[in-house]
Amino acid sequence: MSYDKLNDNQKRSIIQEYYIDKNQSFAQIAESQGTYANKVRRDAVKLGFKIRSKSEAQKLALTSGRHKHPTKGEKRSEEVKQKIGKGIMQSWDNLSIEQLHERRKKAKENWEKLSDEEKADITHKANLAVRKASDEGTKLEKFLLTKLINMGYKVEFHKEQFLSNTKLQIDLFLPIMNVAIEIDGPSHFEPIWGQDVLDKNVKYDNKKNGLIIGRGMVLIRIKQTKDYSAARAELISSRLISQLEAIDLNFPTVDNRYIEIGDENGES
Repeated sequence: MSYDKLNDNQKRSIIQEYYIDKNQSFAQIAESQGTYANKVRRDAVKLGFKIRSKSEAQKLALTSGRHKHPTKGEKRSEEVKQKIGKGIMQSWDNLSIEQLHERRKKAKENWEKLSDEEKADITHKANLAVRKASDEGTKLEKFLLTKLINMGYKVEFHKEQFLSNTKLQIDLFLPIMNVAIEIDGPSHFEPIWGQDVLDKNVKYDNKKNGLIIGRGMVLIRIKQTKDYSAARAELISSRLISQLEAIDLNFPTVDNRYIEIGDENGES
């Protein structure tokens, strides 16, 4: 008997066996029953079956071998990775305020769905990452350090300086050029750890600015507002190198020795 002539109980039995128990797709069921996929899907909805989401269906297709993963086992060149990164970066930068708000709302909803144990685990790992970055330097610091060294600049990493009897650590210091580079994450300009911590960070940064510039150095502060990516790191490094080339040609006057570089996909 053809599928179209089956009664609801018979259809329910087929969908239960092949879609639920054997994890087949509607297309597979339709092929074996001599009908078309949308017909089987509509019947499944009508008969009260829970329909798999797109991501669940894709996962089943991959695990069953029906489809090949589009990228698994393939290695991308750095050039291709950076093009992909730039595309993602531009798509985020082009989002409207409403779209950003919607994504943040969705992220918050996903967080609220996690169990207390899952939340605690994620928070613990995040705190470990923050401490590790503080001890070893951030990805952006290391990227810029490597980039500058490869271009022939003499760079000292996390250089400790005594300025006016105050011990300071400079993220990247170029002694020959007399340039200090500070990479500032969001905690330097947003109350991530609370307003009191932000106020202390701003006060310390202002003091540090005065001590460094007062010593005759140029201070470049890189404002890292977004998560690290290779594409964004390249964007920042190109802006930094342009500033260093300008400083090398004409060392700034004392009123122009504080420079800020942003990571937005636009003018710095």
